[in-house]
Amino acid sequence: MNNNSKHFGIAALQLKLAETDNLELLLERIQGTKLRFPWIGMIVLSELALRGVGTQHARELPSAEEEAFCRTARELGIWLVPGSMYEKCGSTVFNTTPVISPQGEVVGRYRKIYPFLPYEKGVASGDEFLVFDIPEVGRFGISICYDIWFPETTRALTWLGAEVIIHPTKTDTIDRRDELAIVRASAVTNQCYVVDVNSAGTQGVGRSIIAGPEGEVLHEASVGEEIIAFEVDLEKVRRVRERGMKGLGQPLKSFRDTQVRYPQYEPGAVSEAYGSLGPLKVPD
Repeated sequence: MNNNSKHFGIAALQLKLAETDNLELLLERIQGTKLRFPWIGMIVLSELALRGVGTQHARELPSAEEEAFCRTARELGIWLVPGSMYEKCGSTVFNTTPVISPQGEVVGRYRKIYPFLPYEKGVASGDEFLVFDIPEVGRFGISICYDIWFPETTRALTWLGAEVIIHPTKTDTIDRRDELAIVRASAVTNQCYVVDVNSAGTQGVGRSIIAGPEGEVLHEASVGEEIIAFEVDLEKVRRVRERGMKGLGQPLKSFRDTQVRYPQYEPGAVSEAYGSLGPLKVPD
């Protein structure tokens, strides 16, 4: 990574999407966005943008749809994070986000670690984190929707060096305001950018949010379709991590330097309190 680089253009596409095959619409919007904002280096879509919910849509990867995204990324010369899609792996289904380079190559696939159980039925948990480097810019990480409700996921990505977290989301429920608070808290406690891209239309309630390393909101979308074009400043991330948030808290250094051992992470740890909560199921 080149620590002298500062700015990188990203477009988050909050699109009005139906629970149907959206491939042609997505490709059209990607191409139109790059034409309108030629300085954009990355385009990000929302979770399950391709077809919406339903494990019956799962495909083995690479798939024809993923290859179409790869061709588009190569033709436009952009990094592309096409939301997520259901991936079939034998009899197992994952909620998976590919990361595609400007050369049209899949540099990694992230499998959602925390499916939205008990509602996201039939979807297995991934077990690996994904970070990737954009040459002369910085290190990026991927998480998906419900992952961010678990602070350990974002902390793990920044532990691995991530300065920007790309976070495709599909929320069509009344807890969207709570998610906005979680995004800001995740950004400020990990001193990183969080790019949280929700869908609109039938698939989601919109209100995508871009938060910076001091918890600042670069943009919060409304409920309709928006193309959110912005720049991240990686030098700001590095400066905030060095000097502290507003010259104050330096949580990553404190986390690095602490000698405390957390009881919940001890081998074989069992919680009587958590054990008494009962099974993970849809409320009666």
